[in-house]
Amino acid sequence: MEQIYLDNNSTTPMHEDVIAEMYKHMSETYGNPSSVHNMGQKAKVLMEEAREKIANLLGAKPSEIYFTSGGTEADNLAVKGAAYSGLKKNRNHIITSLIEHHAILESVHFLEKNGFTADYIGCDHDGIVSIEQLKKAIKPETSLVSVMMANNETGVIQPIKEMAAVCKEAGVVFHTDAVQAIGKIPVNVNDLGIDMLSLSGHKVYGPKGIGVLYIRKGTKITPLSHGGAHERRKRAGTENVVSIVGLAKAMEIAIGKIDQEQARMKELSEFFINEVQSKVPDVFLNGSVENRVKSTVNLSFLGVEGEAIILSLDIKGIAVSSGSACTSGSLEASHVLKAMDVDVLLAQGSIRFSMGKDTTKEQLEYTASVLPEIINRLREMSAAYKKPA
Repeated sequence: MEQIYLDNNSTTPMHEDVIAEMYKHMSETYGNPSSVHNMGQKAKVLMEEAREKIANLLGAKPSEIYFTSGGTEADNLAVKGAAYSGLKKNRNHIITSLIEHHAILESVHFLEKNGFTADYIGCDHDGIVSIEQLKKAIKPETSLVSVMMANNETGVIQPIKEMAAVCKEAGVVFHTDAVQAIGKIPVNVNDLGIDMLSLSGHKVYGPKGIGVLYIRKGTKITPLSHGGAHERRKRAGTENVVSIVGLAKAMEIAIGKIDQEQARMKELSEFFINEVQSKVPDVFLNGSVENRVKSTVNLSFLGVEGEAIILSLDIKGIAVSSGSACTSGSLEASHVLKAMDVDVLLAQGSIRFSMGKDTTKEQLEYTASVLPEIINRLREMSAAYKKPA
């Protein structure tokens, strides 16, 4: 049975060129980049070349790129680091949105338990965060605003440039979690006017365990880990050079193909949505139709539990999810869909189909063809679904 992978927002398979690049340096360049001997300096040169490549791809300076263990660490460092730094100016207030990844939400919850205050701004039914709510929420004591660029569950793209401008006028640091945006939509930190940005390697066909936090020059953050002077004293710990090289290669490939790949994703997603809705009644798309990353399709199947659909599709060799992989196994309705005011019965029956570079029209056609039997069977057993008269 062919395995069909439609869970690319959870993680992507590594690109073959990334694997080849990393394998070469695993055996040839294994020195510690902090060592002063020749082997160490070779590793340092390799790492700094990758840093420069990543900076160029983002429109940043190499000195503004800091390597982390992934998106979660980058988010934690951005939120907590900026919050603690803000205390020096008697600012202890943070703003984020209700639809953020849990790496942001849990970081803010932690800060709330440790003397900080926070406001969580909402979104409309399309999943777009309210700029007006942001303007009203900013206070003299606000130190940081963090709003994600593209939502991991719905793919909805947020008005980051406009929000960054609001924050700049108020003298507030603005951070965006761009984990689901890099390689899918154009991202230039200067064009956007943002102060910090998080990204992760394994979402762009690179390795797991590597990420980046972009910090604009002049933005103050307090380090969370202590030890050596690595990453200009912002993040202690020996750098993962081989994965850094892999990340740079993966970003170069993905960003270089944005236009053609997103055109393909637009065609595939429109085909898939039409196929499913023509074959199965009471199926609804969650999030903006136009203003989203096209590779993400979040559908709600009325009267059916999402987990049951996932397991049924898995038996057919199709991998999907009901939202963030970090919260898989939870039977609660998605916090993102709740924030969008999606009916609870629809929210509980939501499935995220996230396409990638290996997704084909034939795979989507097959997926759409097996869904009617699965949904009909599950609805027959559901007390929550009433058949149309």
